[in-house]
Amino acid sequence: MIDKFTDRPHNVLNNTLQDLLMKPDYLQSSKSSLKASMDYHLRCSLCKEASSKECRDLFLATAFSLRDQMTEKILETERRYQQAKAKRVYYLSMEFLIGRLLGDALHNLGLIDVCRNVLADAGIDIEEVQEQENDAGLGNGGLGRLAACFLDSMATLSIAGFGYGIHYEYGLFKQEIDNGYQKEKPDNWLAEFNPWEIKRTDEKCIVPIYGRIEHFQDRAGDYNPMWLDWKVIMGIPFDTPVVGYGGKTVNWLRLYGAGSSTDFDIQIFNEGDYFRAVEQKVASETITKMLYPLDTLKSGKELRLVQEYFLVACSLRDIVRRYLKDHENFDRFPHAVAIQMNDTHPSLAVAELMRLLVDEYALPWDHAWELTQKTLAYTNHTILSEALEKWPVSLLEQVIPRHLQIIYEINARFLQKVTYLHPGNVDLLRRMSLIEEGENKQVRMAHLAMVGSHSINGVSALHTDILKKNNFADFHAMWPDRFVNITNGITQRRWLLKANPQLAQLISKTIGDAWITDLSQLKRLEPYADEPAFQKEFRKIKLANKERLGGTISRTAWITVNPESLFDVHVKRIHEYKRQLLKVMHIIYEYLRIIRGEKKHTVARTFIFAGKAAPGYWVAKQMIKLIHNVGQVINSDKRVQDALKIVFLPDYRVSLAEKIIPAADLSEQISMAGTEASGTGNMKFMLNGALTAGTLDGANVEMLEEVGAENIFIFGLKAEEIAEMERKSSYRPTEYYHRHPEIRLVIDAFRDNVFSPSEPGLFQWIYHRFMNEEDYYFHLPDFISYIRVQEKIEKEYRNTASWTKKAILNIARSGKFSSDRAVSEYAGLIWNTESVKEG
Repeated sequence: MIDKFTDRPHNVLNNTLQDLLMKPDYLQSSKSSLKASMDYHLRCSLCKEASSKECRDLFLATAFSLRDQMTEKILETERRYQQAKAKRVYYLSMEFLIGRLLGDALHNLGLIDVCRNVLADAGIDIEEVQEQENDAGLGNGGLGRLAACFLDSMATLSIAGFGYGIHYEYGLFKQEIDNGYQKEKPDNWLAEFNPWEIKRTDEKCIVPIYGRIEHFQDRAGDYNPMWLDWKVIMGIPFDTPVVGYGGKTVNWLRLYGAGSSTDFDIQIFNEGDYFRAVEQKVASETITKMLYPLDTLKSGKELRLVQEYFLVACSLRDIVRRYLKDHENFDRFPHAVAIQMNDTHPSLAVAELMRLLVDEYALPWDHAWELTQKTLAYTNHTILSEALEKWPVSLLEQVIPRHLQIIYEINARFLQKVTYLHPGNVDLLRRMSLIEEGENKQVRMAHLAMVGSHSINGVSALHTDILKKNNFADFHAMWPDRFVNITNGITQRRWLLKANPQLAQLISKTIGDAWITDLSQLKRLEPYADEPAFQKEFRKIKLANKERLGGTISRTAWITVNPESLFDVHVKRIHEYKRQLLKVMHIIYEYLRIIRGEKKHTVARTFIFAGKAAPGYWVAKQMIKLIHNVGQVINSDKRVQDALKIVFLPDYRVSLAEKIIPAADLSEQISMAGTEASGTGNMKFMLNGALTAGTLDGANVEMLEEVGAENIFIFGLKAEEIAEMERKSSYRPTEYYHRHPEIRLVIDAFRDNVFSPSEPGLFQWIYHRFMNEEDYYFHLPDFISYIRVQEKIEKEYRNTASWTKKAILNIARSGKFSSDRAVSEYAGLIWNTESVKEG
């Protein structure tokens, strides 16, 4: 078969890294080198025999061998950046959900096949070795996965970009299921040695915290506050290499762990109170113990604030230190440094950078403020007002009193400008103020981030438009040029090349491998979308992925599924706005119609759920219980055993997503329109050939534009329609209940204990919510539209060739959603930086 675009055989690739690896002499050389390095580390690093066949030993030996290569490349990359005087980008994020790193490193260094051969010679399957690695517990959901994708793209594009985060000892939590209920277990992901990180105790930094402010004047009579009696936390950096595809550029992710300033306070010890001395040391180290401490209690809220301050204090001190190694003053700071705040969590960077410049380096306020604004940029990730962080003024005064002073000064100067532009508009001042007035005053962290930045961006076209018109309309009116849109993206190296190797191989065989670093190349697959031979290969790969996931389901959920059935997947954080309830309502509707004889089963379906609920989020945890109860009833009903199966996979994480996403036929992206900022799971499913059932929310809008209306299943109200109904208070769930028998059928099932026969009343709260007009996420207005689109989906799925064509076109038209494109836009529109490549 000849490639229509290049007139060359399909199996002939460009002269790239993969071509080189196919040459026998190079392959043999790389194989012997890797084997020698692994043998060395087995003996000298692990004190094991080189003949060891223990998978954990082989994982560590492989990781050490790759880390050797990557650390050498870090030094080479740094020399290149120094020589080019490259502008450095620092990405501040509370989350970096990097998953497992071995597969990433092997693919990006071009050694995956070499390593597979080395292990095969020892009789070991590379998959077993990769399974030895824990998922890094550094994040929760899309925010952290996006940050991880951006690091991969910055390295692949040879941008001097580095991540700063927190070295959490415990991740979010490990999710176990007990009688359908979520149980949280500690996620001690660092319990076993992490071979990737490099501890940098020589670059630890001091972080002051707590204390009080004394009000003094300097010799000139100017106000000169002194921050006194503060305690000290030590920030200890751990660096993880981030290798770009091709292995030419290796950046790093720096994570800070907290430690005490000394082993313990010797004065307290000498006074005889040994336990209090040790307690002080333990309290310091607790700061980075856990991701997302429960903030319903004051102690948890305080710890969360301390974590956010700790992140920005360590990061900015390190950034300033690096800058001053090559500069005598701060005049070039915004030209040499770009700092991106990933959501509101790092927004204290505004106050901390001002504190460093004014207090520690004695810059005049106006000059420091100009440098701060030109250096910092802010990415907003949420439309939900309750998710925009606010911190009590009283808590800030207790934890970081100097920063609160600075925030008040920033606010006073900012409101002076607003007053000048809009004299007498007191309501506008109230809306735009950094301080939310009331009985308990709070600092609006998103306002602080916007006022202190030169750029504010949303993460999808719809999201940015809503920010401009609704959430931040006042700020947009004042600074229209500061607002830009950069739609999120994902790295195809992780989410296709690594997660779906058979499909990646088919694509490369068909159009070449340039798509690995230029996802727009997938457009060249379009002519093959209805070619029978290509469709057959695609279906074969999809079935293999479904069989693989079926094995995982059998081992973890103890349910046997039919790989020939339609895999209908809803996996994401459990939250009301993501509407797992809407999907369950559809399943109940299908089940009840079949057992009542109102519908003949035509398409077998396997409904797959996964996701974690926040420990204090009762409704979300009830959703997990509901999914399990509905599954228990349906899976045990012989009348539908060939038609419906419901699966909940526990402990959703990156490595599990890598198994689920390639196997999906249908991707459920059904959040209420106007609530999901972008989504990145929707892009991963699209890239792997799943069709989308979705609302016009987040990046679904742009996916529709890219793939075409005939290749995606859109339903439900638009964001502006929901906003209008909310404005007029015109939505009455009971009206929908009485008007539509389909809705009554489902809602009455919650009232009548159909899915809780041994626990009467368990789900009646859902019925009462609807009857009490409390459907805040508009399930009922979208339900009829949703079941109609699901009927269309079943009809389409029965036409195998048509469905396959649509799936292939989804892949071919997913090029826009690469994180390489997103990072390139950040570099051009916000960071003003360029690639620094070899040569």
